[in-house]
Amino acid sequence: MARSGKAVLAREANRPVVVETIDVESPRRDEIMVKVAACGVCHSDLSATNGTIAMPLPLILGHEGAGTVVEVGEGVTDFAVGDAVISSFVSMCGKCRYCVTGRPNLCDVGARAFAAMPDGSLRTKDAQGQPLNIFSACGVMAEYATLSVNNAVRIQPGMPMPQAALISCGVMTGVGAAINTARVEAGASVLVIGAGGVGLNVIQGARIAGAGIIIAVDTADHKLELARQFGATHVINASREENLVKAVKKLTGGGADYAFECIGLGKMVEQAYRALRKGGKAIVVGVARGEDATSVKTASLTFEEKTLTGSYYGGARPREDFPRLIGMYHAKQLKLDELITRRYGIDEAPQAFADLEAGLNARGVIVFD
Repeated sequence: MARSGKAVLAREANRPVVVETIDVESPRRDEIMVKVAACGVCHSDLSATNGTIAMPLPLILGHEGAGTVVEVGEGVTDFAVGDAVISSFVSMCGKCRYCVTGRPNLCDVGARAFAAMPDGSLRTKDAQGQPLNIFSACGVMAEYATLSVNNAVRIQPGMPMPQAALISCGVMTGVGAAINTARVEAGASVLVIGAGGVGLNVIQGARIAGAGIIIAVDTADHKLELARQFGATHVINASREENLVKAVKKLTGGGADYAFECIGLGKMVEQAYRALRKGGKAIVVGVARGEDATSVKTASLTFEEKTLTGSYYGGARPREDFPRLIGMYHAKQLKLDELITRRYGIDEAPQAFADLEAGLNARGVIVFD
């Protein structure tokens, strides 16, 4: 049956988010309805409100969620009412060349499911009956959400929902960039530019992989202190360091083995690349504006065999990686409790976004009653 509940919407670009009551249709074939328990307030959601990520408005925000299945559609066999699930903001069709070769984060269907269900339709309307777009086929910053089964991963019961929600995006993106994309080796030297929610997870991913030197770079001292808690061995405040590349090369004895850019700025990607040793790898994790660009010296690609690549969703295989990350959490290898700086009720969503923009939180989480 259709359900009504509160949701966080972006209605106008560069304006505060709003909380409204919306209607969510029952799931159709191969869909489930989830009662959302928690949703992380991710920088990508903020990027959708300010145009960094161009998405159609009005838009139900939220892609980093966890909750419980309350209804299943026709043909659904892998989920049942009562199951605990985590949302995946990439739809995994299981049939395209990327899915069948073990790279579902690049799924062709997922790439098209930008602001609607994978089939292009919507299940959400506002109080006036007008359709509402949904962030990355999820729209889980809401009390209820109808998802394709390809945008959900069932997990074992007993995982606290706020921590489970963080796995959905920030943790997977950061830890996965270090472990899946870069494949950081034990003893390696690692540079992480940007110590926000994703950067902190790159840091702990590098720590879990056994990196010997982990250098965190940011302009906020409180974020650098958090970086130390998550595994950074050295920190650099970029606002006080005149030559970042020189400082990194001094700390690493010639350059980092791996450098991660977690902000989404072309000029910082260039810094990450320049700070590498010969044969090093720079990984772009941050989401840049469409017009942003990066420039490197072409000859360095040949003579120094450096690599410049991207990491989307941490190279995620959600159905495999989400349970693995949960296992790391239960084994006390993965820090999730420490990521949650503040919990908000849904009516506090505008404050949660203001705090995100001000850089106050490692991660804010909206928790539903």
